[in-house]
Amino acid sequence: MKLKMSELAVMAGIAVFLVLVQVLSIVLAPTLTSNDLRAFGNPESVLNPIFYVILLLVFTLALLVIIKYKINWLIQLIMGLAVLSTLVYVFFVLIVMAVPSAGLFAWVVAGGVSVLLTALLLIYPEWFIIDIVGILVAAGAAALFGVSLAIIPTLILLVILAIYDFISVYKTKHMIALAEGVMDLKLPILFVMPRKWGYSFKQAKGLPKEGEREAYFMGLGDAVMPTMLSVSANVFLDAPGIGFINFPALGSMLGTLISYFVLMYLVIKVKKPQAGLPFLCTGSIVGFLLGCLAAGIRPF
Repeated sequence: MKLKMSELAVMAGIAVFLVLVQVLSIVLAPTLTSNDLRAFGNPESVLNPIFYVILLLVFTLALLVIIKYKINWLIQLIMGLAVLSTLVYVFFVLIVMAVPSAGLFAWVVAGGVSVLLTALLLIYPEWFIIDIVGILVAAGAAALFGVSLAIIPTLILLVILAIYDFISVYKTKHMIALAEGVMDLKLPILFVMPRKWGYSFKQAKGLPKEGEREAYFMGLGDAVMPTMLSVSANVFLDAPGIGFINFPALGSMLGTLISYFVLMYLVIKVKKPQAGLPFLCTGSIVGFLLGCLAAGIRPF
């Protein structure tokens, strides 16, 4: 199938977002580690991915119940707090990277900027604002969990999430219902790439089912999950590389990017929502293993 120029532009645009998330998350990781900011106390524990999945299932179930009963303000509150807290971490790290002695001042400034940005997002949820915030949130989440999970726990988590995403999109279809609820409330947990100028996400109604689309979407989780392996590889493996990125991490990044293009081609061809993680997590893992081979090291 021959792709239109607008479709190629959409694919390239979201690919840029994905690369920005990958690079920024790896940049943020060392400062998170040096300040002992982690989601789990023991990164080597194989129980960590189990806890993560249980929390994900509980959180998803809660959101589906809230969406069913149309308690919109509660969803916006939960998502707003999640975005706000992640932005605080991101801006704290960026400030500390620029001014290592900032200390408490960094937390104050990070909190203030995060509150303003979250408020802007809730007041004016247009696609370009959502994308900017989405890049920061996705990079912060990938960095935080990447430094919190060593290689084996990360691999276990990605395999479980790929299977879960397949089931939730193609079998139970509850992830599609969740995505529709998010779209209706204009929540900032996805990337939005318009096909033409003049598109307004703020005025869009619902998730497109089939046929021509005004814009394409990718959930932030599709960027966060595979990137966690890139961060983990860069933090926990002593391997050669290029610049500040070692070969296993670089392989994971490239594998994710290649699998992303395969996924997007399928999305555009079929014109229906697809499960992203079976593609992206597989690409990340295969790329990681090839990167380890290129570096001449054993990953585990």
